[in-house]
Amino acid sequence: MVPNRTCALCHTSKPILRRPKTGQQLCKPCFFYVFETEVHETIIGTNLFQQGEKVAIGASGGKDSTVLAHVLTVLNERYGYGLQLHLLSIDEGITGYRDDSLKSVKRNQQEYGLPLKILGYDELYGWTMDRVVEQIGRKNNCTFCGVFRRQALDRGAASLDADHIVTGHNADDTAETVLMNILRGDIARLGRCTAICTKGEDSIKRSKPFKYAYEKEIVMYAYFKKLDYFSTECLYAPDAYRGHARVFLKDLEAARPSAIIDIIHSGEAFQVAQDVELKPQQFCQRCGYMASNELCKACTLLESLEKGMGKLAVGDRNRRKLDDEPMPQGMRTIPMFQRSATTDSASPL
Repeated sequence: MVPNRTCALCHTSKPILRRPKTGQQLCKPCFFYVFETEVHETIIGTNLFQQGEKVAIGASGGKDSTVLAHVLTVLNERYGYGLQLHLLSIDEGITGYRDDSLKSVKRNQQEYGLPLKILGYDELYGWTMDRVVEQIGRKNNCTFCGVFRRQALDRGAASLDADHIVTGHNADDTAETVLMNILRGDIARLGRCTAICTKGEDSIKRSKPFKYAYEKEIVMYAYFKKLDYFSTECLYAPDAYRGHARVFLKDLEAARPSAIIDIIHSGEAFQVAQDVELKPQQFCQRCGYMASNELCKACTLLESLEKGMGKLAVGDRNRRKLDDEPMPQGMRTIPMFQRSATTDSASPL
């Protein structure tokens, strides 16, 4: 319960909330203003956008992407970014989850007047996540989905001729990723997971405008703005490894609210030692997507599914190289990735 006093900013209105991030007691209009201003300052401070860019907003229908679409629409008009905003949704093929969340996306499309493109796993890969889970079970299914989704966003953005992809990843997500990479000893990802913007040699720029925005404040913004979003968790997510990092992070936040930002800043300060050998980036010999090996992760996982060995494809660092095989049935390419492997190196995503 917020004590009966005035807003810490305007000093006139009665506060209705306490910011989880700073502890300030604010009225509704002041909270909207500081939240939007902080996102704007993140965008300006990192030179995130260029005037006239075509930006694909990764829209899942959840709170993060819904608030992102709303805030970018507001800021684009308020500050004259000059962005061409598009909604891009990926349909993983999860019955009872994604089909319902896409209804929220379509309502947002109408409300904001933004064009919408929906791209499905079945269209791209010949598989849905429901079929993947039928074969491999619920353990490690998030690995398949994460790999497919990342590539699907790139493919969808390329089909829109977009210059930039933005996602709703927030401060909590970033801190969780830092923790996960530390726990797994993943040096390569640890060195780049806190970057607000990433871009490979042939890839579309991808960024996280909500990198410093707390998840709780995004929820509060959506609630007080009465935004239309889908709040049900993915049916296959409860067993995900990320869930353990999330629980740990919430315990840390309860004891020390600044823990989230502190972890992000720690991740930003990490530097990979020069004597640590990292795999050079190349291009998949089958689909042309960026890869660390001859085949990208998506093609490797798809081949394992086609051969009925999906369970063996995850976690085996010594798995054999999958070469001289035809492209997995159902795997489709679009011009962006129809490039043969070269010796050129590219910055990791």
